[in-house]
Amino acid sequence: MPAKGKHRRPKQNPITRKLALAGTGGAALTLPLISATTAGAAGTSAPAATVTTVTAATVVNAVTAVNAPPTTYSVVVGDTLSEIAADHSVSGGWKQLYEANRAVVGDNPSVIRPGIKLTIGAQAKAATAAKTAVKTAAKPASSYPNNLDGWIRESLDVMAKQGIPGSYNGIHRNVMRESSGNPKAINLWDINAQNGIPSKGLLQVIDPTFKAYHVPGTSLDSYDPVANITAACNYAAARYGSIDNVNGAY
Repeated sequence: MPAKGKHRRPKQNPITRKLALAGTGGAALTLPLISATTAGAAGTSAPAATVTTVTAATVVNAVTAVNAPPTTYSVVVGDTLSEIAADHSVSGGWKQLYEANRAVVGDNPSVIRPGIKLTIGAQAKAATAAKTAVKTAAKPASSYPNNLDGWIRESLDVMAKQGIPGSYNGIHRNVMRESSGNPKAINLWDINAQNGIPSKGLLQVIDPTFKAYHVPGTSLDSYDPVANITAACNYAAARYGSIDNVNGAY
C-alpha cells in the first residue's frame, strides 16, 4: 500500500487455495463437471475435473414428494379451474381437476364459488418439484481457476455484490505493478516495513488497511488473493473512487 521508493520484488512462490467439495454419506449419483484450476500465480488455466453429487437423500426426498397425498386448495375470487390446474401442474388439466371435485363444484365447471375446497392431485406437482430438485442439486457452484485470472474474477463477483467499483483491467494493472502477480509478495524495506506493518499480497496492503477495509465473506488472511484484492479495491474506492483511478503508489 502507500510507500515511497521502488518495491523490491520478492521471489514468487506458488500458492494453492484449496477447494473442498462437501459430500454426504451413503449412496450418491456422481455427475462429472468440468472446472479449471492451476497451481501458479498467473498464466493460462488448465481444465481439471471436479465432481458435483446428487445425493441419495435428494432422490429419496423427491420420490417421497411424488408419493405425497393430495392437498387441498381454497378457491378465491377470480379463480378458474384452468388457472388452478396450471398453477398446481395437475395432470389432465382442468378437466381432471373438475372430475375430481365435481361434487363440490357442481354441474358447471365454469363457475366455482370462493371458499370451496378443491382436492388437488399433488402427484403431478410433486413430480415436477422432484425433477427440479434433482436438477438443482446437480447444478455446479461457480468455480474459478486458482490463478491470477480466477482471483480477479472471483474478487469482481464479490465486489459486485458489495457495490464496490472496479474493473478487471484496473485490478490487473495495479497487481502487476505492485506484486507482479505474486500473492506472497511482501515489502520488507520501505517506511511501512520499518514501522512494522509491511505491505503484503497481490496489491501490497498493510495490515491496518486490510482490517479496516476487509470485505465480509472473504478470508481474514491478508495474503489470501481474493481477500487482498477486494480489501484493496474497497480502500481504493473510498479514497480514489475506484481502483481504476489508481496508477501508482496508493
